[in-house]
Amino acid sequence: MIHNHIKIAWRNLKKQPFFTFLNTFGLAIGMAGCLLISLYIHDELSYDKMFADADRIHRVNNNIKFGGDERLFAVTPAPMAEALKNDFSEIELVTRFRTRGSALVRKADDLANVKEEQTTYVDASFFEMFGIKMLVGDAGKALTDPNTLVLTKTAAEKHFALANAVGQNLVLNNEENYTVVGVIQDFPQNSFLRDYTIFESMAGLEDASVVNWGSNNYQTFIKLIPKVKAADIQLQLRGFLGKYVIPGVQQFMPGVTEEQFKAAGNHLIFSTIPLTDIHLYSHMVAEISANNDIQSVYILSFIAIFLLLLASVNFMNLSTAYSLKRAKEVGVRKSLGSNKMELVRQFLMESGLISFLSLVLALVLAVVALPFFNTLADKDISIPFANPIFLMVLLVSVIILGLFSGSYPAFFMTRFKPVKVLKGGGGSGVGGSGIRNSLVVFQFAISVFLIVSTLVVYQQLKYIQGKDLGYSKDQILILNDVYTAGDKVTSLKDRIKQLGAVKNVTLSSFFPTPSSRSDSTFSPENGNTSQENAVSMQTWGVDYDYISTLNLELVAGRDFDRIYGSDSTAIIVNEKAVRVMELSPQEALGMQYTPDFDSENPTYYTIIGVLRDFHIASLKEDIDAVSLHLGERAYAMAIKIVAGNFANTIKDIEGVWNTIVPGEPFDYYFMEDAFNDTYVSEQRLGNIFVIFTVLSLLIACLGLFGLAAFNAEKRTKEIGIRKVLGASVGQISIKLTLDFLKLVGIAIIIAMPVGWYAMAKWLEDFSYRIDIPWWIFVLAAFLAVLISVFTVGFQSVKAAIVNPVKSLRTE
Repeated sequence: MIHNHIKIAWRNLKKQPFFTFLNTFGLAIGMAGCLLISLYIHDELSYDKMFADADRIHRVNNNIKFGGDERLFAVTPAPMAEALKNDFSEIELVTRFRTRGSALVRKADDLANVKEEQTTYVDASFFEMFGIKMLVGDAGKALTDPNTLVLTKTAAEKHFALANAVGQNLVLNNEENYTVVGVIQDFPQNSFLRDYTIFESMAGLEDASVVNWGSNNYQTFIKLIPKVKAADIQLQLRGFLGKYVIPGVQQFMPGVTEEQFKAAGNHLIFSTIPLTDIHLYSHMVAEISANNDIQSVYILSFIAIFLLLLASVNFMNLSTAYSLKRAKEVGVRKSLGSNKMELVRQFLMESGLISFLSLVLALVLAVVALPFFNTLADKDISIPFANPIFLMVLLVSVIILGLFSGSYPAFFMTRFKPVKVLKGGGGSGVGGSGIRNSLVVFQFAISVFLIVSTLVVYQQLKYIQGKDLGYSKDQILILNDVYTAGDKVTSLKDRIKQLGAVKNVTLSSFFPTPSSRSDSTFSPENGNTSQENAVSMQTWGVDYDYISTLNLELVAGRDFDRIYGSDSTAIIVNEKAVRVMELSPQEALGMQYTPDFDSENPTYYTIIGVLRDFHIASLKEDIDAVSLHLGERAYAMAIKIVAGNFANTIKDIEGVWNTIVPGEPFDYYFMEDAFNDTYVSEQRLGNIFVIFTVLSLLIACLGLFGLAAFNAEKRTKEIGIRKVLGASVGQISIKLTLDFLKLVGIAIIIAMPVGWYAMAKWLEDFSYRIDIPWWIFVLAAFLAVLISVFTVGFQSVKAAIVNPVKSLRTE
């Protein structure tokens, strides 16, 4: 019987190739889109689960409010690790990271350096904590000695064969000598350590053993003993404020108590987050690697579900439209004795066959689209055809989808009455128009929602691109690793500044786009070191040309000037810092502050200028208090260049670099590109919205096309009578089209408030954001109406031009 059902189903599908193509293609688009999104979501949810006992590993976080500034830190003080080991019997292991950014690496007898972008210090317990195996070397002894390091396989192969790695000597940054004690496998892309290639021994870092509870620089991870929950240690962890931090603060603020600290509106809260939650739930200062947001997973999950639902609705509408042509077939089958369930099984077999064909086509589409999708999402996803679980999920999914999509058309068609259909009544007496209309409303409501979302995302991105940031980011090239020039760095700056296409040059390690950050707490000159007068500011070391190169604006005071020798102890602060001080810009001039709380002879810095606030991070964050001071050591150089032939200018700068710093890698980027990279996740989200909005509209149009075909078939005789009575083709087409525009109008009314609410919630993540403009909703409605008119218009005109004699010949 099953063989017979399949044979008849295949025959019916071949008999209506256009209908079969529309159904198969619509379902395939939905399946392919859902498959790609599902693979993306699976990858996002799999982050850091490859580590041994990942479910027992947690990171310690630090929520600090002090000196008028509140920050959420992914880092803790250096002595935190030792305190955790001593105070908690629930903790099995503790390990720390202290990231140090990029490093120039070479063998001791080589002259040329190779740049590694991400390096970090780690404790020797790192390998046991994460269950990391050595390709070469002994994990049990690795990194126990100072000046030793472990490389990833890729980093090691740049210098020597793996078999000879252990015992080799490497020079970092032209001055630090290390011995290689091991090589490990590269970390996968879904690991928080994916970008790190060098792991240096924490035993060689003096700062790691200093008991200073006021400095936060270390990512601290703990592994709980089995069956212990993170909630079990939270209360005792919060007690670290009074037990360790306050005694440390009392060294430079005598008499401060925990109660006074809290009464002043300050707080310091240590907490934990599971390792496997960091990628999607943690957005703190000093994350060890870039994270995503759980919101993007939710959004994409909804899109995947919507795509499948839209495809299923499209299938239902097309199937019910086509069912009228099979009304007589149903009547004959019933007259010959077929019962209802047998007919249902036949039609479900047809829907199942279409689902299977759609799955095959969807897999082909997914394979073709995967490289583009990987580029769009910045992933390295592959379709796991060899995974039996994946294949089983596909099979079960296609069966469920076939049953779900085919159930309504199957039961719809089996309701035809044999007497009526065999007399020529067709299926016009069969109800269900309310359900079909509701499905079309649902389809277009989803499509309008996605149109609104896409427009809002791109308007926010446009706002970000055009917002006055308080500094000039255009035509500024950042040249990294200038410290390698040593005492020739001034000569390097002067030579580059002499190039004709260069306007200005400045040296610093700190820039408004992603760069290193340094926070200090300052106390005023009157000797009152109470916490109420403390000001927390980022401290940036700059040179005399910094403000002019970045085009920062002074609202009070002056810039650094070589004619003033006292500027070596001068600072320039931004407006946010002045507001924290509760002063006006003019009142702040001449005020003296010191970060040297624990010194008997503190150095006081005089405020000589106040800068207009400028954005130093993402527009998702408020502007922080910043102070600039003259710094001697710089990591990078910012070069303001003339618009024109950038390639030639960069070539000239590289020529100067190679003359003064031969053998060192020439590494640069444009500040505008670094700014854009800050919003890469939003840009990806916008691109994904565009693609899947187009797909949803395509599927919705197929569904509308199906309902229009159904309606035209159902009203064939009505149209014929109207034409006999004098109605024109245009009048009939407008009449049929307006019926569907009512459905689209209802969809628009439903989608608009939902779209506004959803995108208003998304915009809340930005401290600086647009107000959603009214024209976005007008444009979305117009596009939906325009698309529906084109879709329905074809069927309406086609039905209206039919000869009325042909329409009425059965009467």
